[in-house]
Amino acid sequence: MIDLNLKGRIAFVTGGESGIGAACVAALAAAGADVGVIYFKDKQAGEASAAIATGLGRKAVSIQADISVEKDVESAFDKIGKAIGVPDILINSAGKNMSGVKVSEMPTKQWQRLIDTDLTGSFFTSRRFVQNLKGSGKLAAIINITSIHSSVMRAGGADYDSAKGGQTNLTKTLSLEVAEHGITVNAIAPGMILTPMNDEALHDKSYRDKLTKSIPLRRAGKPEEVAGVAVFLASPAAAYITGSTVTIDGGLSLQLGQGA
Repeated sequence: MIDLNLKGRIAFVTGGESGIGAACVAALAAAGADVGVIYFKDKQAGEASAAIATGLGRKAVSIQADISVEKDVESAFDKIGKAIGVPDILINSAGKNMSGVKVSEMPTKQWQRLIDTDLTGSFFTSRRFVQNLKGSGKLAAIINITSIHSSVMRAGGADYDSAKGGQTNLTKTLSLEVAEHGITVNAIAPGMILTPMNDEALHDKSYRDKLTKSIPLRRAGKPEEVAGVAVFLASPAAAYITGSTVTIDGGLSLQLGQGA
């Protein structure tokens, strides 16, 4: 039997107000976990995501935080701890998309914005998560939502590619450091997923169809499909998996070297 039951577990989900993060909130709650929803600016969306979890019979709380700010992350963990308990599942889903600006033309502020959110934010959340759980003996999991662009580069994406590459290496390094505590650390690397981050593809079918011609499965992925992988990696069924990346891209990243 595959054990995907998360009853009694508590999840901390960044970027939980939309896209992959919101899908993870719903999927984790459906599997039995209570959930802390971390949102950036959209309070209504954060509360709506938490309401889905409560509607499934779970405890949930939504908290505003900028994960690139250390004190915001510390405060969010404190608030969730008081409201529903100490998290033993961490989903780092919050992130910003690539700028499309070449390195030679990229302002320092743009570079730093991606590194601070997509990489340093995961460092802040992971550090506090591990500090809370070291020596507890509890089954615990960190899941970083990275990207196929951590290893497959795109011109104009140096900010994003570098941040996601760093996040992947953070995943691997941390997995070695916390294995003795029974904490697993893994990554999910999505390709083209229909979320607000891919707004044009989400709302323009002709544009989406043009892009999906490059995907062997000939379609974009859904946030719920990524969330399903997250539930598995957080569950007892994946307790012997750590330091790994699960790619979910319809085969897109396998197209390297094809056609020439």
